[in-house]
Amino acid sequence: MTETKTRKGQIIKIAVTALIVLSGLFLLQRLLMPKYVDGVVEGAFVAEYYRENKDHDVIFVGDCEVYENFSPVVLWQEYGVNSYIRGSAEQYIWQSYYLLEDTLRYETPDVVVFNIQSLQFSESQREAYNRMSLEGMRWSASKVKAIFASMKDNEHFLDYVFPILRYHSRWSELTAADVEYMFTTKRVSHNGYYMRVDVKAAENVPQGKPLADYNFGENAWKYLEKMTALCAEKGIQLILIKAPSLYPYWYPEWEAQVEEYAEKNNLPYINFLELVDEIGIDYTTDTYDGGLHMNLSGAEKLSRYIGRVFREEAGLPDRRGEEKLSAVWAEKAAAYEEEKRAQYQYYGMEEQN
Repeated sequence: MTETKTRKGQIIKIAVTALIVLSGLFLLQRLLMPKYVDGVVEGAFVAEYYRENKDHDVIFVGDCEVYENFSPVVLWQEYGVNSYIRGSAEQYIWQSYYLLEDTLRYETPDVVVFNIQSLQFSESQREAYNRMSLEGMRWSASKVKAIFASMKDNEHFLDYVFPILRYHSRWSELTAADVEYMFTTKRVSHNGYYMRVDVKAAENVPQGKPLADYNFGENAWKYLEKMTALCAEKGIQLILIKAPSLYPYWYPEWEAQVEEYAEKNNLPYINFLELVDEIGIDYTTDTYDGGLHMNLSGAEKLSRYIGRVFREEAGLPDRRGEEKLSAVWAEKAAAYEEEKRAQYQYYGMEEQN
């Protein structure tokens, strides 16, 4: 009897010790992981989606050419389109595909918009971009496949499962925000849109350098095919777009390949670089970084244009008559206007109407 009690006591002691160690490691991991609430906020975008009600008409997937160039608030206010941008910094096409696959676990939108700039890459370029796209995903088969599709040679799957293995030496970078946001976070986007109101005109934009090979890689094509097939299977209208970013350079040879693919697969394709006059984009006032991305003014112009596409060509209904959804968007619009005012004040600019 005494031996049995001793054994039970040892088991309890081991279990309590293990629990304390695991709890300590968990707290340490929460502290050391990047919070993406200040400075580089793009790493927070993917995770924010899971806090939303999942009833979107349109889902955007892609890199900065979607999350900095389109405003879901404008799409709602002017067209009654309920949209969300599942974007992240330099999001590679395989990541866009698996984020779409992940999204379809929760909802089936009528339209998916994919920006084709990332077709230029057939393999991941930097671990930091992988992290910003993948760490915010909830665990699922889609996330596992996305990690394996993205990892560079010096990356390890277990580092994604247990991020403390990757961030254990981040002590010197910690700030007060790492403590404040260990278990909670703040919204840094507006349905995935990253707002910037400041202005830096596009001047002396470099032309593209000649390439040895203008053909998109096999891996890039594979995932575009998978995205096309997935949308067709789910009855979703896939729309391909090229944002009006002047840099990185968009080669005519790349354009020809996308046009041929879109025609072959009966997909709408909109190259906004060819529509800047019709849209009214002014590269002296509508970009904040010399032509790479749109600022608020440019993003709202693009949103008004693509909103007409959603209404007239995709046939999306105006949902502003739905009371509950309108109430949700009223709160979102208020937060949008509040940040707009704060940014105009921060940059010492006169607020635009």
